[in-house]
Amino acid sequence: MAADRRFKIFAAADGFGQPLKDAVVAHLRAHPAVAEVVDLGVDKYYAAAAAVARQVSSPSDSSPDATEVRGVVVCGTGAGVCIFANKYPRVYATHCASPADAVNTRSINACNVLALSGIATPPDAAAAIADTWLATPFRAPCPASGDAPWPEDIQRFLDTAPEEMAAIPEPQGPPDSACAICCLRSGMEFEPVGIMPGGEMRIVRESPTSAYVRFKAGSVEPAHHHTFGHDLVVIKGKKKVWNLTKKESYSLVNGDFLFTPAGDVHRVKYFEDTEFFIRWDGHWDIFLDEDLDTAHSAIDAELGAASNSK
Repeated sequence: MAADRRFKIFAAADGFGQPLKDAVVAHLRAHPAVAEVVDLGVDKYYAAAAAVARQVSSPSDSSPDATEVRGVVVCGTGAGVCIFANKYPRVYATHCASPADAVNTRSINACNVLALSGIATPPDAAAAIADTWLATPFRAPCPASGDAPWPEDIQRFLDTAPEEMAAIPEPQGPPDSACAICCLRSGMEFEPVGIMPGGEMRIVRESPTSAYVRFKAGSVEPAHHHTFGHDLVVIKGKKKVWNLTKKESYSLVNGDFLFTPAGDVHRVKYFEDTEFFIRWDGHWDIFLDEDLDTAHSAIDAELGAASNSK
């Protein structure tokens, strides 16, 4: 890294990424090449990613001695924040799980937003990744090049790539109001979830498993757990999830995201017809920890107590 190279870094996270984001922010504030770290706080993973990406996407002074603006985004897996940061022009976000990932993506992709997993990456590993990400210039020898200088044909490609990437236009014409998941759901045939009355699902990929699920209003999922952790995004509707292992509850509506760790026992109540997209880290399975009548009684007792306390 050139001695006079300086960075201004914007950082944000969701709740699952907050502890790692705080550790990385503290580390970067002590880094000799970092002029300033702006901590944008904690929000839903897509909002946190957008807050950082807007700052990195904004045109800045391109003079040789200008401070370079970069971003750090953290969520549970590092995938969600990466997806949404990359929706902004001139933002090249990559999830890095190792310093080698950081060297490769800086060398090849000119990555300017570093995405990290708050669940899988410990603070000391994240600090090493961030240091490498700052220290590695674009077009540097990297593991992908065998740690040798790039051949001339690849060097010529890398010389022209940044301008070509930045010139890729915005979509023309009126925006498509249907998201990718909604397009996937169109025309989908569902199969009943036999042990969950009112529920239907369609598995769209096996191990790691992705599925589109819907439940009728009033349906209840008895307390259960899975072998693998899972992410879900509510497409439409309203539901409440009680994580009995953590003694926490979450009210979810359109666009909300929830990660449930492997083995956590949870029950669910649907207040409206609800549809959601869900992804397990491995194959889909389910183990019931109570029967349906017990679940209804527990939920009715809690909701009744909450109503009486108002």
